[in-house]
Amino acid sequence: MLYRSSPRSLDNSLAFALAAAVLFVIANIYPLLGIEIQDNPNATHLFGAVRYLWNHEMHLISSLVFVTAIVIPGLEIAMIVYLLLPLRFRVVPAGLPLILRVLQNIKPWGMVEVFMLGILVSLVKLKGTSTIIPGVALWSFGGLTLMLAAVASSFNPRDVWIRIEQGSVCERSI
Repeated sequence: MLYRSSPRSLDNSLAFALAAAVLFVIANIYPLLGIEIQDNPNATHLFGAVRYLWNHEMHLISSLVFVTAIVIPGLEIAMIVYLLLPLRFRVVPAGLPLILRVLQNIKPWGMVEVFMLGILVSLVKLKGTSTIIPGVALWSFGGLTLMLAAVASSFNPRDVWIRIEQGSVCERSI
């Protein structure tokens, strides 16, 4: 068997994408982690880490972290929600083929899993020299990693086209 369509795959993908959107917002608003060295606490957000790298002349690394951990995952989540939410209400979203193509092309650039692995390695290395306080955003990034993996495993563009072909959506665009 080459392909099996799940009857609720698009609904599952939408649910995972909405959960990922909530976790993505939390991960970018709250502190990622706190470090206490010699009774001097310091906490940082993800964007604060990007800005720190930029200010310390690490422009390439700063740009890569910004694009792969903030821009691409946010764009991917937004596009999936943009596609699947109207389909849920039987409306074909405008620009559907273009959005599906862009999703296919940016998927390899979203590296939340690699970012999480880097954070965990850093936490293990820093454990002996300072007190590490995991922030809400760190836990949100962990959940976001799981939700993005769930979206990747449940979302298939072929299911979008099948739903449209079966006539279970209206032909109007939003």
